[in-house]
This record gives sequence, structure tokens and C-alpha cells, in this order.
Amino acid sequence: MTTTPSTQPLMILYGSSGGTAESVAQALGMEASDLGWSPTVQALDTVDPGVFDAAAETTFLFCTSTTGAGDLPENARRFFETLEQQPRYLGSVRYGLLGLGDEAGHPHTFCGAAHLIDERLQDLGAQRLGPPLLIDTAHSDQPETVAVEWLRAWSATHGAATQD
Repeated sequence: MTTTPSTQPLMILYGSSGGTAESVAQALGMEASDLGWSPTVQALDTVDPGVFDAAAETTFLFCTSTTGAGDLPENARRFFETLEQQPRYLGSVRYGLLGLGDEAGHPHTFCGAAHLIDERLQDLGAQRLGPPLLIDTAHSDQPETVAVEWLRAWSATHGAATQD
């Protein structure tokens, strides 16, 4: 049965060290609601991979910053480590991905945390919906605006009405 965006849950999970990814995730949640989704926004350290148990009904959006040399933010590490240590098949998981980083300061590890999450989810069978959005926060003083514009296009292409 195909559902409409008004009945389609969208879980926005973020990893943030300095607050930018959290701010972007909150902006995405507000916009998603305006687009007709039923969004929830949560930090990755408030959930475990059991969150995917409702994957058939839920679309996920991961939004994460990168720290150090391509590392996950502290509040995303436990979630990622659990996916590593207790792998499970995620074939029914559909997700979008947003990464934030400093491309000039860290060109080889730009948005490394987003890439780590993406690779792990795909290794476990999850399906990414469209290309990720990678935001260079050193050159974007309004990453929320960039992310919301991306969400509008992503939602039009991958929204619940387009799901089988």
C-alpha cells in the first residue's frame, strides 16, 4: 500500500559535536513537517539500532558533523559501534544522508563521519535514497538553508508517495 507523506514517518537522526548538525536536523524537522511528513528529530545517542525495527513504515535521514580526522561526533559513536559489533540485516531501511565538515581544513576526511555511516548502512543492506548532501560549513554560513533546499528536492523524489 502506498502512503502519502502526511502518514509517512520521517526519523531524523543526528550526530553533532558543536551544535551545527543539531541545528540543521531541527530545521529539517520543521521543513519536513511543512512538506507533510510526520518527523521526529533525535540525537543518535538516544537510540540504538532497534530503531530500525519500524523500517518498513519509516524513512530515515541521517545528519552528522565530522570531528578530528574524519571521526564521528561523540554522540554518534555508540550507535555506530553497535552497528559494527552487532550487525543485523537492514534490507528494509531507506535513508537519506547529510554530512557537514570543513573541506579546506580537512580535504581527505571531508564529511568522513557521514561516509562512515553511509558505508556501514549499505554494508548491512540499507538503501540510500539519492546522493548525500555534503555541506562545507567553512564556506556556508547558513547550512540550515542549504539543507532545507536539499530536503525539498529529496522529498519530492523520495517522499512516501513515491515508495512502493
